[in-house]
Amino acid sequence: MKKILSAFAALAVLTACNSSEPKAETAGTTDGKTIIENIMTRTSIRQFTNQTIGADTIETLLRAGMAAPTAVNKQPWHFIAVTNKDKLKEMAINNPNARMLEQAPLTIVVCGNMQKALEGEARALWVQDCSAATENILLAAHGLGLGAVWTALYLRDERAKSAIEALKLPDHIVPLCAIIIGHPAENPEPKDKWLPENVSYNEFGGRSTSGRLLP
Repeated sequence: MKKILSAFAALAVLTACNSSEPKAETAGTTDGKTIIENIMTRTSIRQFTNQTIGADTIETLLRAGMAAPTAVNKQPWHFIAVTNKDKLKEMAINNPNARMLEQAPLTIVVCGNMQKALEGEARALWVQDCSAATENILLAAHGLGLGAVWTALYLRDERAKSAIEALKLPDHIVPLCAIIIGHPAENPEPKDKWLPENVSYNEFGGRSTSGRLLP
């Protein structure tokens, strides 16, 4: 808990800063290092103990999701915290990649609320907004010492159907993903996903010999 709270506090300080460039000493603070460490060490966890997750922790995870950026501040999301074992089992029936639903004590289903989504071409932005919320929840879970994994529902008809039926979702609530959460029963090594070839500077294919952003 202390780890994620210090991360949130550091983010609040950075957000409140009026300067467009953070001060040099800010990047080296302990809190700043904690945030980066939390991001870099998060891994997908698919095996969980039978330990439950308390209501306060669940609310903290949900608050983290709702702290995500959202287009025009529409907040077109709805979160369903599922702890009922029968519901979790029903959701797992047509989701072969998420059998751990039956084992985990908590799943947060992140949905788009189409009654809150933008109109016209911007309507599809709900997916981006809810994806940002999903990442926030994943990072918060890791910061709290929990394990979690993101499993897709959107555009996966059978998986989505199982969630819709189990959770009794109305037509305007569209499930994006299920975040399966629990106390980890495995400790996989974080993957180093840094690939310089996936980065360009200033234009596609642009390179920096120093590895830093060119002026």
